[in-house]
Amino acid sequence: MTPAVVSLTPPQGWQAALLETLGIELWRIPVVIVSAILIYAVFVILLRIFGARVLSGITSFDAVVAIMVGAVAGRVIIGHPPTVSAGAIGLVTLMCLEALFGALRRSLPMHRALNNQPILIVAHGAMLTRVMRRVHVTADDVQIALRRAGLGRLQDAQCVILEPSGTLSVIPVGTPVDRTMMQGVDEADALRGNWTSPGGSGRLVIEDTVTPRGESRTGEENA
Repeated sequence: MTPAVVSLTPPQGWQAALLETLGIELWRIPVVIVSAILIYAVFVILLRIFGARVLSGITSFDAVVAIMVGAVAGRVIIGHPPTVSAGAIGLVTLMCLEALFGALRRSLPMHRALNNQPILIVAHGAMLTRVMRRVHVTADDVQIALRRAGLGRLQDAQCVILEPSGTLSVIPVGTPVDRTMMQGVDEADALRGNWTSPGGSGRLVIEDTVTPRGESRTGEENA
């Protein structure tokens, strides 16, 4: 048998190999740009429908879904064969789209149309199950967020908010909350509290709060 000869030179030569890997046909440039625009639009629509929770990465399954979404989007944008130039054009297009939508978000109506609003899912130690079902958040997700915040009981959470990024923000009981911090948060009325004003007394007065055990209390949480 003739021994195999290992060559470090591509069969078609270095120039052709580099052009094939790094270059891109001119007709593919508008295809990559249009593909990036369409995928970006589809991505925005899906986030509006399903919420940012699907990309939060709270669980391993969420992380797998996020990776798969990125892989599918990248494959569609770059096309075949994947080249460095196609990838660069796709990335530049996505960055331009992000800059454009970032400018549009400065308008309040456009901001609300393009972004998911933060939403309250736990108030005074009680889960708002109706809201949680709507935004696809489970009790396990809330418990994970509480543990990350260093809380050992649901009752220790003054509130939990699902942010537009898909992460869960936990505010412990006793933490003063300015009224401005809750502006734009959906379901914030469920807290049934009087917010402090910036620079005020630093206290959150809770009126007629229902505890998880069904007991009613009226009190004042110190900072």
